[in-house]
Amino acid sequence: MTQTPRKLAFPTVTISRQFGCEGYPLAERLQHLLEEASGQSWHLFDKALLEQVALDQGLSRQLLSHLGDESHAQDILRSHFGFTTQNDTYAALVKGIVQIATSGRAIIVGRGAAIVCQELKNCFHFRLDGSLAFRAATLARRLGLPLAEAEAMVRTQSKLRESFIKECLHADIAAPQWYDARFNNERLGVDAIADACLRLIVSRWPDKGFFRHQKEPAEALR
Repeated sequence: MTQTPRKLAFPTVTISRQFGCEGYPLAERLQHLLEEASGQSWHLFDKALLEQVALDQGLSRQLLSHLGDESHAQDILRSHFGFTTQNDTYAALVKGIVQIATSGRAIIVGRGAAIVCQELKNCFHFRLDGSLAFRAATLARRLGLPLAEAEAMVRTQSKLRESFIKECLHADIAAPQWYDARFNNERLGVDAIADACLRLIVSRWPDKGFFRHQKEPAEALR
C-alpha cells in the first residue's frame, strides 16, 4: 500500500535580536505581511508565549518574563519554587516554544527559539544586530531614558541574556549558523527587513499555493 507523503506543517518564523534592536516592531510588520500574503491569521508570541506557557505549566508569568535576568529570576525562584532552577523553568518554556513552532503560522520573538527550533523544517530564523550606539539610542527613544542610562541597560542586559542562553542551551545565540538571514538594524529599517524576510520565506516555502495572495512574485534571495 502506497503511503501519501506527509504534508509539511505551516511555516513559523523566529526573530532573534541583540538587546535594543527592533525585534518586536519587525515581528508586527512581518505578521501583517504574512497575513496579507497567505490570507490566513498569524500569531505573534513574545508576552503571549509567556502567558500560554505559564498557564499550561502552572508557572509564574513573572518568573518566565525574568528568565535571564539574574537578580529578579533567582529571587522569584527562591521565594515561590524552592528547588526549581532557571534551567528547569526554561525547559518548560522550550516545550511551549516547540509546540507553537510545530503548529505553524507563528512568529516567535526571542527566548532562544532559533536554536530550540533549529531541527524543525517548517521554521525560518532571522537575526537583528546593531552597534551599541544604535541600540542605546533606540532604547532611550522607546523608553524615554537618558542616553547614558540606556547604554548601561543595553550592556547589562546583553551580557545577561547571552550568558543565560549559553548556560541553558550550551550555544552562542549570535553564531551565524542558526539563521537563514541576519540584518544590520542600524542600516535597514523595519519595513525593509520585513520585506526581505517575506521574500525569502515565500521563495523557499515548498507549498507555492500557501502564499497565493502574494501580490508580486517573490524572487529568491541569493
